[in-house]
Amino acid sequence: MHSYDVAQAERIAETLVGRPKQTDSETFGSRMAALRAAAGYTQRSLAAELGISQRMVAYYESQSDRPPAHLLPALAEAFGITVDQLLGREPISPRKRPVNAQLMRKLRQVEKLPPRARTAVLEHIDALVSKHGNRG
Repeated sequence: MHSYDVAQAERIAETLVGRPKQTDSETFGSRMAALRAAAGYTQRSLAAELGISQRMVAYYESQSDRPPAHLLPALAEAFGITVDQLLGREPISPRKRPVNAQLMRKLRQVEKLPPRARTAVLEHIDALVSKHGNRG
């Protein structure tokens, strides 16, 4: 199971709750565009996360009625949902929202760093927390 940004999942759920399946008029591209926007991505930032061009994201959103199979797991992870939810086979349920979605997204990126880099980031966080205290 992939980790996900709870705020993203909640924004997506707010956008798509009550839409458990794709309708005949809803294409994969329009669903992807709604999910991207709800997750707080621009086409460019999503493209960077997926390692593709912004033009490909635009193509998938506007011209494609077939999902790019090789990108489905990465798209689902970026949006904080399952592949079945991405495809409209399952409803997207709301989740508790964290205080700072951007911070949570950055922490997911830190998780992907090599061990030494992760340790360095954690040391910086510890130093900042010690210096500024836990002011909630």
